[in-house]
Amino acid sequence: MILPACYVRYTFDSAVAIESPADNPMHAFTDIRFFLAVTLLLSWRCASGAELHVPAQHETIQEAIDAAVGGDIVLVAPGVYMERLVLKAGVTLRSVGGNEKGALGLKRAEATVIDGGGDMKPRAGVEMAEAATLDGFTVRNVGVYRDDEWQKHFDTQGEQQAYEHIGAPGVAGISVTGVICTIRDNIVHHVGYSGIGILGVPGKKTEPLVENNVCYRNMGGGIGSMRGSKATIRGNICFENFYAGIGHDSASPLVINNVCYGNVRAGIGISEGSSPEVRGNKCYRNRRAGIGVRTGGNTMPLVVDNDCFENAMTGIGVREEATPTIRGNRCYRNKLAGIGSRTGAAPTILENECYENGQAGIGQMGGTRTVLIGNYVHHNKASGIGFDDGGGTSRVEKNRVIDNAKVAVGINPGWTVELISNELSRKGDLPPIVMVSTGAQATLKENVIRGGGVAGIRVAGTIIADDNEFDGSSLRKVGPPNFAIWALPGSRVTVTGNKFSGWRHALQSSEGHVTVTGNTVSNFHRAAFVIQKPASPPKITGNKVVTTDKSDTSSLIDGVPAALSWDVQERR
Repeated sequence: MILPACYVRYTFDSAVAIESPADNPMHAFTDIRFFLAVTLLLSWRCASGAELHVPAQHETIQEAIDAAVGGDIVLVAPGVYMERLVLKAGVTLRSVGGNEKGALGLKRAEATVIDGGGDMKPRAGVEMAEAATLDGFTVRNVGVYRDDEWQKHFDTQGEQQAYEHIGAPGVAGISVTGVICTIRDNIVHHVGYSGIGILGVPGKKTEPLVENNVCYRNMGGGIGSMRGSKATIRGNICFENFYAGIGHDSASPLVINNVCYGNVRAGIGISEGSSPEVRGNKCYRNRRAGIGVRTGGNTMPLVVDNDCFENAMTGIGVREEATPTIRGNRCYRNKLAGIGSRTGAAPTILENECYENGQAGIGQMGGTRTVLIGNYVHHNKASGIGFDDGGGTSRVEKNRVIDNAKVAVGINPGWTVELISNELSRKGDLPPIVMVSTGAQATLKENVIRGGGVAGIRVAGTIIADDNEFDGSSLRKVGPPNFAIWALPGSRVTVTGNKFSGWRHALQSSEGHVTVTGNTVSNFHRAAFVIQKPASPPKITGNKVVTTDKSDTSSLIDGVPAALSWDVQERR
């Protein structure tokens, strides 16, 4: 049984002798009654808590804390206090005043300042204790803040920063080490390390509640969660910090409903084996990603229902073999991708909306292994879903990829991609809807590919297209190409069981390897399939070709109509 601090102190300091009932039963009964009365009195004091006032009763905050016991409240009047503090178990440290809003946080927090003096003393501005509460202070000038260093790395988007994971040693503005406590409604700024540092200790619960604080212009993260800690980080505002607004290193907190903007790296940074739940946050105008996930397959966060917008790189960025689940987020107007993966990352990307990004809605590169299911990707300025340099593998299923400025899906060399049951469309413009480059392989099954342009699929690599619907929106009989599948020299194309309508040709191939079986083609111009200089004997058989023009034919091979017995041609 853990006794209240005040009770423990009293019983140790007081000489209350309880005689044995065998010695004097009446005295024993009287002493026990006295003992119980004292216990009840002290328990009531602990429950209600005494108030200690600074500076009315105690000149310094630390003096008041030292005089307090568990359950007491230290109330601090407005002013600047040049101190660094160590809290006591169960003590609440609170600024005087109500909950009126000020310019950044609460008015009482802005008016009540703990100033660490701006030097390198090896003590935090406030060191938290078990069951303690810190409520409504400004904590500043702990360690050395360098504005020139901050500005240099802000201007270069952190690209010249030495990589130091957030768990590197340092002195925080507010420090939590191996305790459960509450940090609420504070303002922490111009600290030489993280504003609020949360450090787990083996064998102890490190589960603080960190809520409604404002952390800015700190030389580490705004809030750093490290070494197995499991904080609840809720409703904070973190901006213009030297690294991430909220950073994680081998920690698994709940990070919910925070606002992170203008930080030199990510709004929320997750690394070194962390598996937090990151939900309902707004991350915008950060110099790199809104949410950044990195360093190893054991970095496995759940990133859900966040808004990531107008960041200088990606809305959500994943790299270095990290394996997050990214679900139900909105990523828009970021300079590069809405969601971007690189360098061996293996994210699962589900049911997000990515739109109006400067390049791809969802972009992948550098040997990544991705799963994309149920995303809505639209009106991005280049591709909807892009597979860029470096190769990798991806399963792309049940996504809506519509009205992106260039391709719906672009697949570059080295990629193997499965596209299953997606809607891939664009109303107009000339680029192909799907582009498969030389050295890339794509399997397309049960997709709807709808729109205009030069091609539904333009392929220089290898494709297997099975049971897809190619719906051309504006058949173009002359001028630029208008082919459902445009197979370039050296390509390998297997086309089986698809439906084609509204394209000049269902397939146009030049110097490629072609197998076309069991497809249905209608509303085309002159020939359903046009094969020029085949690299190997084409196989064109069992297709159904529907036409109203007697001059139309199923296939042209090197300009010569192929034997109609290969296909079934229906005239209407």
